[in-house]
Amino acid sequence: MSEDGAFTYDGGTVEPGERRNLRFVVSETYLGDPVRIPVTIVNGERDGPTAFLSAAAHGDELNGIEVVREVAHEWDLSDLAGTLVCLPVLNVPGFLAQQRYLPVYDRDLNRSFPGAADSTSAKRMADRIFRNFIEPCDIGLDFHTSTRGRTNMLHVRADMSDPAVARVARAYGTNVIIDSEGSSGMLRVEAAAVDTPTITVEMGEAHRFQRPLIDDALEGVLSVFAEFGLRETGSVRWPGWRTVISGSGEKTWIRADAGGIVDMHFDRGALVHEGDVVCTVSDPFKHDAVRVEAPFTGVLVGMLENPVVYPGNPLCHLVELDERTRRVLERQQSPNGTGET
Repeated sequence: MSEDGAFTYDGGTVEPGERRNLRFVVSETYLGDPVRIPVTIVNGERDGPTAFLSAAAHGDELNGIEVVREVAHEWDLSDLAGTLVCLPVLNVPGFLAQQRYLPVYDRDLNRSFPGAADSTSAKRMADRIFRNFIEPCDIGLDFHTSTRGRTNMLHVRADMSDPAVARVARAYGTNVIIDSEGSSGMLRVEAAAVDTPTITVEMGEAHRFQRPLIDDALEGVLSVFAEFGLRETGSVRWPGWRTVISGSGEKTWIRADAGGIVDMHFDRGALVHEGDVVCTVSDPFKHDAVRVEAPFTGVLVGMLENPVVYPGNPLCHLVELDERTRRVLERQQSPNGTGET
């Protein structure tokens, strides 16, 4: 941001009180045609932080696209204090091909940040995005889904050892925060390294819009806006219960010990107790069913959607709950539960 409050990117400036929709060139095709990503920049009339919302760094992860689009084009942002940078589709080539990685190059854009102007195709693309729209921001929300064939409950992944990142993560208001440093090249990791505290928001599955998750994710955006003063309306939400799973906390992907067809007995986000049969794996004749039990009491953050597995394939992602949180969740999920703490 410039001293006069204008947001500047390569080729343009958005003054306070202005909104701009643009297609920003990040690469070229084999024919030399430009590869453009859609960007909406809303610069409020009042001073405030600069925030980015990004989605589809993996081209088949669609839920976040609708979150970013609705904030940019359906919310009343007349009271915006600061600047909002909306990047609904980072990986345009992957989105057009409906695949996770950059086509042809087969590279993960979300392992290519902050990028480099003289490196691989993926890193050149990442460099254009990062320098112009990520590094100038004060906070960031990066939306993802699970990979193909799996689904996630809405949760946040963040480096909670960084106080600025932890503030964003808690403000988003999800039940589960998975505390991890992340990998080199991830957007959230590299953004935090240049003092743009950023979290990953995981929600649902690839290749579709899931309206309940999108609506819940939008409430998280509104909560963050309230925490950082980007809007006059809204408040920071408390989700009713919360667990932060650190590196020392109990979490595991439960894997299949036998190949076959999977029958899941719980839904995404459900509480399961130690010893509960989470699912069974059986052959086409429903013989020799293998019962898969929960190794500890926790919540199913992620689970299989495609009901066929080889031995070793992941079935579900289970995270441990402390005793108090478990009791709250039991009340919420009981037929007559109030969910009160």
